[in-house]
Amino acid sequence: TPNNFNMMQDVWTQLGPTIAAIMFTWTMYQNYFPHELRGHIRKYTDKLVNYFYPYIDITFYELETEGWFERSKAYITIERYLSKNSSTQANRLKANAAKNGQSVVLTMDDHEEITDEYKGVKVKWISSQKPANRQTISLYREDEKRYFKLQFHKKNRDLITNSYVKYVLDEGKAISVKERQRKLYTNNKGDGGGYRYRGGRMWSGVVFEHPSTFDTLAMDPKKKQEIMDDLETFSKSKDYYAKIGKAWKRGFLLYGPPGTGKSSMIAAMANLLKYDIYDLELTSVKDNTELRKLLIDTTGKSIIVIEDIDCSLELTGQREKKKKEDKDKNEEDAVKEKIKKGGEEKEKQSEVTLSGLLNFIDGLWSAIGGERLVIFTTNYMEKLDPALIRRGRMDKHIVLSYCCFESFKVLAHNYLDVVEPHVHFPEIRRLLEETNTTPADIAENLMPKSSKENADTCLERLIKALEIAKEEAKLKAEEEEKAKAAEKDNGATEEVKNADGVNKKDNGVKENGDVISKG
Repeated sequence: TPNNFNMMQDVWTQLGPTIAAIMFTWTMYQNYFPHELRGHIRKYTDKLVNYFYPYIDITFYELETEGWFERSKAYITIERYLSKNSSTQANRLKANAAKNGQSVVLTMDDHEEITDEYKGVKVKWISSQKPANRQTISLYREDEKRYFKLQFHKKNRDLITNSYVKYVLDEGKAISVKERQRKLYTNNKGDGGGYRYRGGRMWSGVVFEHPSTFDTLAMDPKKKQEIMDDLETFSKSKDYYAKIGKAWKRGFLLYGPPGTGKSSMIAAMANLLKYDIYDLELTSVKDNTELRKLLIDTTGKSIIVIEDIDCSLELTGQREKKKKEDKDKNEEDAVKEKIKKGGEEKEKQSEVTLSGLLNFIDGLWSAIGGERLVIFTTNYMEKLDPALIRRGRMDKHIVLSYCCFESFKVLAHNYLDVVEPHVHFPEIRRLLEETNTTPADIAENLMPKSSKENADTCLERLIKALEIAKEEAKLKAEEEEKAKAAEKDNGATEEVKNADGVNKKDNGVKENGDVISKG
């Protein structure tokens, strides 16, 4: 209405001179007021404002002043936590590719704000930018001086500072781990005493994309579920391990004949827990000190794997026997062996000891990082030193043996989409009970070799392969029995010969005695 319009016009007419006076005063202050006094005025002004201001602000800067201005881990973690609320509340968003990940992180742009709620308390997150100091020279862009500001009421100080901030950091870290691109690492070989590693790193990594899961493992379902429960319980037991005073780690020993799925089991574990894998090649490790450095350079939420531990180094139970044999060698044989092997052996030989490996597994340094699995694999568990695989180091022993019928059903479903009952299953069950066949051999026969082959063709091929394996095992057993019998006969013949020789010798002595007596 005309009256309202006239009222607004009067208000602006009265405010105009006031605004002009404020601007004039501010300009005079900026241009002529001494810099030495501005700091004191600002300090007391801030105190006055804070006295009446009901909120507390916590600032998280993007760049750390230490570490060559790297991005703050806290800032990155908060950015991941706020990405969900940012995408639904903020009007302007920034898109950044996640480090070591395939996802895009959406976060609020500068001068945007969003709200969050924690235990019934509302807080405000503000994304802002600190003005650059134009009086100093910097190598970094002005827009790099960003920060997140957490704003909350003073009455909620204890809840926010003691609980909410930790909650945000933990949740942000969990989101980062879940969405990150997992890696498979192998240790780089050091160059003598200089430790010149590729790119300055002790580990080289590639993207881990192994498709193995517990659903695809050829194993008895009950045993499989037991292992899955063990792993999931471990991953949620940080507080429990701290309570009982143990490092948050767990050891697994996988043993069994070749081709029984030990490597697939490791990949399934990593995919279940979303862990990285560090494949440690012991023969490339120079000594115990380097082994310790490799451990320090790993991260949490990871699996450290030493495959075929019985072949890696002289860490078996035969080491005492070997020492005795080496001691019994005469000097001439030792010189010949040294000449034969040459000086290269000294360079190639790893000096990692059993003691060093035991400390790696459960010594003081093993607690670094937390949430870690250590897995050994072997085809011959009896060769390993008992100290290496005792409980507390290798907490759970998992035998991966020949294929049973339950394992076969998993493979049949995975490879051929065939489920029980099936006309060929009874025959296959009988043959599996009579032969020792690895899951790898079963899988090879179940895999279609052309587009013309169907499930029946593959199952019939498997039956033939199992029948051949049964016949070969029977012939081998017969040959072994013959060899044992022949060896037994040869032993008996040698005993008879030895007995005859002793008798002849005794007779000769008697005859000589007679001659002497007659003389």
